[in-house]
Amino acid sequence: MSMIYDITRTVSSNLKGWAGETPFSAVRELRLEDGHSVNLTILTLSAHTGTHMDAYYHFEPDGAHPVGMPLEAYIGTCYVVTVNKRQGALTPADFAHVDLSGVKRLLIHSHISDLPDDVWTEEFPYLSVELIDWLHDLGVILIGLDSPSVDSFDSKDLSCHHALFQRGIVNLESLYLRDVPDGYYELIALPLKLDEVCGSPVRAILRQQEG
Repeated sequence: MSMIYDITRTVSSNLKGWAGETPFSAVRELRLEDGHSVNLTILTLSAHTGTHMDAYYHFEPDGAHPVGMPLEAYIGTCYVVTVNKRQGALTPADFAHVDLSGVKRLLIHSHISDLPDDVWTEEFPYLSVELIDWLHDLGVILIGLDSPSVDSFDSKDLSCHHALFQRGIVNLESLYLRDVPDGYYELIALPLKLDEVCGSPVRAILRQQEG
C-alpha cells in the first residue's frame, strides 16, 4: 500500500494568514445538545485560507475562476525539491543540485514548512520571473510553494503571478512539506468547484509512487 503525505495546513482558528484577511471561523447553527437531529456549521473564511490555489481571476480581471481552471494540472506526477534559501527570490541556480528534466509539477520545500500554523512571517522564499521562464521551458505546468505567496510580501505589481498566467502555469501556496523527502510523488490538490471567486482552499496530498 502506497504511503500518503498530507501536505495541507490545518484550517482552524489558530491558523495565521495575511493581515486584513478574513480569519477562519466555524459557528454551529444547529446543535445536537439543543435537540436538533444534526450539528450544522457555518464556515467563514477567505478563498486563500491555508493551503490553496490561486485562480487567475485573483490578479487578472478576465482570468478564470476556480471552476474554469485546468483540473489536470492539479493531479499527477510531481517532484518535491528542498531549497536552502530562507528568503528572497528563487532563481535557477537554487536548483542546480537537482535534475528537473521531464518534471511537470514542482513543489518547493523550504524552512517555512517547519513553522507552526500559528506563526506568520513576512520573510520567505518566492519565485522570480527568471525561474518561471526556465521552468516553463522545461515543461512545468504547476509550481507549489510552502511560502504564502509566489511574490514577495511587499510586491505591488505581482510580477510572478502575472508571469505564471502568461505562461499557462498554475500555482499552489502555503503547502506543508515538513518531513516529506525529496523525490517523485503523485499529487492530488483539487480546488473546489467555485465560481465568481479568486481562489480555493485545497486538500493537498502526495501519494508515494510504486518503484
